[in-house]
Amino acid sequence: MSGVSDNALSTLKELLGQQRKELEDQVISGGCKDWADYCSLTGRIKGLNIAQRELLDLNRKIENA
Repeated sequence: MSGVSDNALSTLKELLGQQRKELEDQVISGGCKDWADYCSLTGRIKGLNIAQRELLDLNRKIENA
């Protein structure tokens, strides 16, 4: 894989991880105002997890190409 692609994928993976960690910390610390807020935050965490898995799959496909 080219250095640019590798750097871009690594940067994106790191950003997704940071965002997920911030949301997880908010949930863990009791930062949810109500059930709807909790559902929203956990849904966003789930979406970030899906995005990270897709990114890992893309990375594997690029490396195996």
